[in-house]
Formats: sequence, C-alpha cells, structure tokens
Amino acid sequence: MDDLRGFLRQAGQEFLNAAGEAAMGAAKDVVGSVINEIFIKKEADTKRVLPSIKNMRVLGEKSSNLGPYSEVQDYETILNSCLASGSLFEDPLFPASNESLQFSRRPDRHIEWLRPHEIAENPQFFVEGYSRFDVQQGELGDCWLLAATANLTQESNLFFRVIPAEQSFEENYAGIFHFRFWQYGKWVDVIIDDRLPTYNGELMYMHSTEKNEFWSALLEKAYAKLHGSYEALKGGSTCEAMEDFTGGVSEWYDLKEAPGNLFTILQKAAERNSMMGCSIEPDPNVTEAETPQGLIRGHAYSITKVCLIDIVTPNRQGKIPMIRMRNPWGNEAEWNGPWSDSSPEWRYIPEEQKAEIGLTFDRDGEFWMSFQDFLNHFDRVEICNLSPDSLTEDQQNSGKRKWEMSMYEGEWTPGVTAGGCRNFLDTFWHNPQYIITLVDPDEEDEEGQCTVIVALMQKNRRSKRNMGMECLTIGFAIYSLNDRELENRPQGLNFFRYKSSVGRSPHFINTREVCARFKLPPGHYLIVPSTFDPNEEGEFLIRVFSETQNNMEENDDHVGYGGHADPITPGFPTPKPIDPQKEGLRRLFDSIAGKDMEVDWMELKRILDHSMRDDLPKPVVFNRFSNNMAFETQAAGPGEDGGGACGLLSLICGPFLKGTPFEEQLGMNDQSNKRLIGDNPSDGGPVTANAIVDETHGFSKDVCRSMVAMLDADKSGKLGFEEFETLLSEIAKWKAIFKVYDVENSGRVSGFQLREALNSAGYHLNNRVLNVLGHRYGSRDGKIAFDDFIMCAVKIKTYIDIFKEHDTEKNETATFTLEEWIERTIYS
Repeated sequence: MDDLRGFLRQAGQEFLNAAGEAAMGAAKDVVGSVINEIFIKKEADTKRVLPSIKNMRVLGEKSSNLGPYSEVQDYETILNSCLASGSLFEDPLFPASNESLQFSRRPDRHIEWLRPHEIAENPQFFVEGYSRFDVQQGELGDCWLLAATANLTQESNLFFRVIPAEQSFEENYAGIFHFRFWQYGKWVDVIIDDRLPTYNGELMYMHSTEKNEFWSALLEKAYAKLHGSYEALKGGSTCEAMEDFTGGVSEWYDLKEAPGNLFTILQKAAERNSMMGCSIEPDPNVTEAETPQGLIRGHAYSITKVCLIDIVTPNRQGKIPMIRMRNPWGNEAEWNGPWSDSSPEWRYIPEEQKAEIGLTFDRDGEFWMSFQDFLNHFDRVEICNLSPDSLTEDQQNSGKRKWEMSMYEGEWTPGVTAGGCRNFLDTFWHNPQYIITLVDPDEEDEEGQCTVIVALMQKNRRSKRNMGMECLTIGFAIYSLNDRELENRPQGLNFFRYKSSVGRSPHFINTREVCARFKLPPGHYLIVPSTFDPNEEGEFLIRVFSETQNNMEENDDHVGYGGHADPITPGFPTPKPIDPQKEGLRRLFDSIAGKDMEVDWMELKRILDHSMRDDLPKPVVFNRFSNNMAFETQAAGPGEDGGGACGLLSLICGPFLKGTPFEEQLGMNDQSNKRLIGDNPSDGGPVTANAIVDETHGFSKDVCRSMVAMLDADKSGKLGFEEFETLLSEIAKWKAIFKVYDVENSGRVSGFQLREALNSAGYHLNNRVLNVLGHRYGSRDGKIAFDDFIMCAVKIKTYIDIFKEHDTEKNETATFTLEEWIERTIYS
C-alpha cells in the first residue's frame, strides 16, 4: 500500500517536476545564511511563565482545517497507552517510509529510519540548553526554516511555546514527541514518533553539532508532517516559518528604499517586543566576507534596542536616533565605526544616559550604531510583529505594549467569489469584502492618524504541493467608506467603477502572505482581498494589526428571505380562483393524479422534462415490450421559445383554454406544446404504463423529489392540487428569473450571477452560503445549469421554511431535537 501511495504521488507530480522544480530550487536559497547564525546559548528554563495558548487544536481535528490528516491524535492519550503497553509509538499518519520523504520521486538510495538511541549513545532532547549550534542544515533545502528556528531561540518564552520542554528520552519515554505550530489563526499540536531518516547511520536533515541532541531534528520532522512530507519544505522564506512559530505578522524593508518613518516603525516594534533582524547582501564570491567596518556580509544581526539617546556637545545638545545590534557569534566581530565600543562619540553621552541604556564595552558581539549608519551599511531589515497573545503578563506589566488584532477566514470559489483583481471590474466586486473601523488615532501621532498593518495569507498551499498546487498570486485593495456607503452589503459594481482605492498591497505576488503598512485617518474602510486572475480557487486568512483598537466585520448580505430585491415574475396573467386557467389546471391534475388525487415525483418529472425539454438534455424513453429506444428530438420552431416561463402552464392548461383570452398569452400556438405529456416519439402514441422514462435524463430524481418535499406538508411523498399549483407557480417564477440571467441562451448562468438571480427570487445569501452552492451545484468552469439552479432555489426555500417553523420567538434562532433535525433534513 505504501508503494502504491508513493507511485500515485509521484505520478501526480509530473507537471510539478517539469515546470516547477527550477523555481523551487531558486527559492530555497533566498534566505541563505541570512539569519542562520542567530542564537544565544541559554539554559532551558522550564519554570518560565509562558504565553497562554488559546484555541489549541490537535492535528486532524475537524475544526483545525489543516493538512491531509483525518485521524485525531492526542499526545497524552497516546503517551499513556504506550507506557501502559511498554511499546514505542509508531505514527501511522506519518509513517517511516518514502512517502513521508518525497512526493515527486523516489529516493536515490536506501534510507533507514532509526530512533535516537540507535543513532547515538545517551540521546538527549537538550544538551546544555539550546543554541544556534543546535541548528545545522542537512541535505534538505529548508534553510529558511533553519534560519527561523535559530531566530526563535532568542526569546525563551516563544521557544518553549513551540517546543514543550518536559520531553525527554529518559522519564516517561515512549518514542512519542509533540510540537506546537501556529496555523492560520489556530495553534496546532503535532505529534510524531522519533524515527528519523538516516543514511549510513547519520541524520540526513536538520541536526545539532552535538550528535546526541535531537530537539531540532524532531522539530523539523513535526513541521514536515504538518505539511505532508519533508520535500514540501523545500523553498520558503524565513518570515513564513517565523509566523508559524509566533502567530505574528512579518514585514521587511529594503533599506535603500526605506520609508521616511522607518525609525519610528522600528521604535514602536521594539515597544511591542517584535523580533527584528537585519542583514547585508552576501558577497557572491566569498562566504561571510567582512567589510572594512567589521560587518559580515550574508550574515544576520539581531536588533536588540531602538531608542533616542541624549547627547551633549560643546556646541549643541539634543537626541540622536540609535540602534543596538548583536552579532550572534558573540565575539569580537563587531562594528568598528562611529559609536562602536570605546569610540570617542560616547564622551558626549551623559553618564546617567549610559546607565539607562545599559552601555557596556565587552567583546560580546553587541554594539551600537547611529540610525543613519545603519541605513548606509545594511541592506534589509525584517520585523516579526507578535500577536497580542505572545506577551506574558510579566512583559505587559513591565511596559511592553501589544498590537490590537482582528482576523477573518474566507475563500475564493471559482464562478462565485473568485473575482480577480481590479483589472477585472465586472467580477471584482464578487470577491469577499471586509470593513474595518478605526476609532482612535495612534498615541503621540501628531497628524491624528492610525497605523494599520494588513496581512493576507493563503492557506494550505505548501501541504498541497504533492497535488501540484503552488501559491496563488494574491493582493488586496483598501477603499474609504462614508456613512451612506456603509449601508450597502456588499458593495456592488458601481462602487468600484467610480471609487479609487486609498491603499493597496505593494504587489500581487505568489507568496504565502502579502503584507503592507498604512497610515490612515480614523474612519471606515473596505478591504477586498483577491487573486490576480478570476476563478482561482483558494482559502485565505486576513489579519489587521493596529496600535489602537480596530473593529472588523464582513461586508456581506444577511441570510434571509424578502427585502429590497426587485422580484421577477413570469410573463402571464395571474389566474383568479374562478378563471378558466385554474379550472383547466384542475381537470388536468385530476387526469394525471389518478385515483389517489395526488402527484408523486415520477409524474412531476414527466411533466417537467417535457415542458422544459429545450433547457435540459433530451430524455430517453424505453418501451417495456421492445428493445427500441427513442430520443425526444422535437425542437421549437423559428421564433418560438419552446421553454419560456409560460411553457409549463400552457402545456398543462392549453387543451382546456381554447377560445379563452389566455390562449395567446400562454403560447397555445406553440407547436412544441401541443403534444401531450406522454407522447412516445417512437410511434406518436401516448406513453402508457408500458413505457419507462430514463431517469438519468431531464430533471434528476433528487430535484423532483426535493420539489415534492418542499411543499409536501404531510410527508406522504405526493402533492395535492393546492400544493401542485403552488409548485408550478414557483417553478415558473424561477425559470423566468433564470432566463433573464441566461443572456446567451445556453441553459447555464455564470456562478457570479447566482447572488443576483437568487436576490431576484427574494433570497438573500452571504458568501459562505454562495460558496457552498458553487461547490455543490457549479461546474468546473463556474457555470450553473438550469436544473441545478432550480435545485438551489428549492433547497434554499425548504431550509428557510424549516428554520422559520422552529423560530418560534422570531429572533433568528431555531431549536431542534436531533430527531427533528434528521427527519426534516433527510426528507428535504
């Protein structure tokens, strides 16, 4: 079975191998060694108070909505079970086999999976704490993950939130370990066994310089399991992994094009305990080349303090913007320019200021620079803005500030909510829309504006690489809203036709996340996340960070029936209770219904298939007593509708309305309607009990049964005359609406028109419901066929009626017993 799975994965990746390998190879070294050397040797302090983890999920739990795993694994349950049985855990969801290593091809050699005690003597989870030396790259191109892992060790609170410290190879050892990662708004507990891939007895991938230390190798395995395989980790950015380790939002700046307020950005980031690093472009010819000023190229420095320092010179006094950095090597390799250790500039700093900033001149790799020298000598700065729950209570009490955050999940569904970027105006407004309200400006902001960071992240693309999926090209736009515009939910085509954006993502780019920072005055704003091209399917998470509180909500319709929509009605006169049309309908109903005076779904199907045959595949009729099969081929003549909104009623009532004022209105002269419902095309006679209608053509059984169930109050499976009449009226209305939006007369409407079409029928639906309808009834090209449109309308009406029946308090809350819910939904 494992070999079969591996073969199928390999076959499914032929396109990826052919077209995507070069891009992945180029991406895997983007970060290189930029942050690979960031680590401070520390002892593991397991008693430290850690940030709380809310909404912890277990991988495989339905609400986690993550990865390819369906089985729920609970760490404590499995650990206790293994300890009780004396066995070592073997993970069935991430087996020690080739499929866990690679999905695009088979390994080129024999890989042996060994447990740590089979690799080294006296294996340890930590050896003398944790440090940058514990993170060494193996054969896998995941240097971006290693760089982020190295960065993680600078903050022990964050480190032990990801890597629970109570794990060991001694006490309560059962071959099982667990790690925690942030994934799309939730923290997920990932469980693994400790079998690791080796070649000739050596670890193949991430490892420590200490041969008997294994926390880093096990962390990498858990991260690989989260994404489906080790190969899925090839190529990425440090920001991506840092977000998965912290739940924060990452942004980076090219210092050659730095914004004018960058120092303020860094200063506020430091106040909120953000993780910051900077680097210089590497020398392509020399690894870690040293500049004349003592800085190392292609090497990452951590920023440990950003502040304004008092300075007093003989001629003037004031404040100078300064940055303190640390070379993670922790040695004499330091900046030797102005404000370096023991440089003369420090003579002008008051002693009390030196004490306040903790100035030392040790050979410890830490040094100060002026902000201007920082801009001149470094190329890139990265900031990981931590989520509000990342700060401990002690940190908050010590004066550290936290970001305010709002977050929503959404999806782009082809033909429904995947409208593409603003270039595609006609469909752009169908994208999901979100409103943020900014009330108070930033503290100390002289212009009274609000800092806002908007981050759009696409979900689960890395874990689906084995299916050939890569990141979509994504971005977003921001529009201001006045009070009148706030009333429109969602904003329609004309809003975007005449309104300019006040902000947008810097680029539409095919990375997991696109992020941008804005300064906006207090007010209401509309955010529209989108893919670049329409009809691209994907899920996303949108987050808004601000210094002061922000309120965020979906700008979407309220689910319900009725309201402001202009209904479309079929083009025939409304029958009066005593008019000939109703009398004719009654006589025909009596002839169709038979002795029981009711119509079941099969009789309804025969009526609908005939009257709407021009909108559906041609029905096939079999004769019981012969092997003949005939197709209904008669079509409407020139200028004839053949399937208009009145076709059904004219078919039913026509024989009884000759000579009445309704004859012309109902199209009785339409030759396609003059044949009786049961006509057998093979012999021109009526279809008797000897004929069987092929149920795979025309309206499906499910549609017909659902239409009967919609009005079948006594649940008999049949309709009486009043119910039958109501149903025909509803069908005529739905068909009239469908014809309005089927502008090409193709029998299909665009999924983008589904919202407007159902609004015309009086139904108001939000994006979540529309996405479900699109997935359930849409075709691959995002179209909705006529019978599927009817099914949508039937289902919506049925479920709204069921809900209203149980909403006894009229407060949009319905109560069901399990039995009631199963009974009503199964029959519908």
